[in-house]
Amino acid sequence: MNTHPAAPSELTIRRLSVDLSQGFSRHWNGGDAFLTAYANALSMSFPVGEQSFMDAVKAGATHLPETPENAELKQLAKGFIGQEATHRHLHGLYNAHLEKQGLVNHWGPRAERRLKKGREEFFSKSDKGYLHELAITAAFEHYTSIFGDITLERMDQPGDWFAHAEKPLQTLWRWHAAEESEHKCVAFDLYQRLGGNHAWRMRWFWYVTLQFITDVVRQTVNNLWHDKTLFKPSTWWSAAQFLVGRHGLVWRVAKPIWAYTRKDFHPMQVGHPTQSQDWLQSHADQWRAVGQAQASVQAAAQA
Repeated sequence: MNTHPAAPSELTIRRLSVDLSQGFSRHWNGGDAFLTAYANALSMSFPVGEQSFMDAVKAGATHLPETPENAELKQLAKGFIGQEATHRHLHGLYNAHLEKQGLVNHWGPRAERRLKKGREEFFSKSDKGYLHELAITAAFEHYTSIFGDITLERMDQPGDWFAHAEKPLQTLWRWHAAEESEHKCVAFDLYQRLGGNHAWRMRWFWYVTLQFITDVVRQTVNNLWHDKTLFKPSTWWSAAQFLVGRHGLVWRVAKPIWAYTRKDFHPMQVGHPTQSQDWLQSHADQWRAVGQAQASVQAAAQA
């Protein structure tokens, strides 16, 4: 049996001190067209995706019996929903500026149509539809936590996606990464606690993997097309370095992706045990806790 560090016992809902009202440059990520287009593609998926994750976790939490052993997980579900709502709001503002730059978000509407169809034709016809949505959410959360870990593990070193990004967006992406790593267990733990099985967890994981790869490639290419940088050699060189270079994405994600296939897997088995909290504490001047209950957490972090 694999042992792992304990999952967080509480989640702080934070308001980030980043002003997106003035927008940002077209190639905000160090002047690199590909790195900018790729990050923009991810952002385009977040408002719809995070709303679906919030819905799944909220539905799952309502099916948990009101027992003392479930109280903490129910509270964590509320924290998860609060964090994701903040992500959805900020990426909505971010995406509105991308629209002004002439980019077209195809990923969000496509994901929305896919989810609507799934709920109408499959989830609503099953008395365990909420479990299927939780399995999908757990799969996506595994990918966002891998993204979070990779974003934070080599900051300002070779392999840092955001080393040369404009400061507001660099902070936004690193904060988002930290919170994704922080709450990576919630959907998974709900799925397990509610009796979700390994077979369906894996079916939905491979489905999500295929859809995610297809969607991110399509939207990144579309962004580059509208940016008129799709056919520039520098774009393709950057993409090759990003994917299969010395610190390429392919090599960095292989192990944590495969880890998810184990029957005894738990999200706390992958990633650095304190990396997200280290970033949040060292950048506590960039956010404030929302609500009185969380204020003491930030005060402790700033002490």
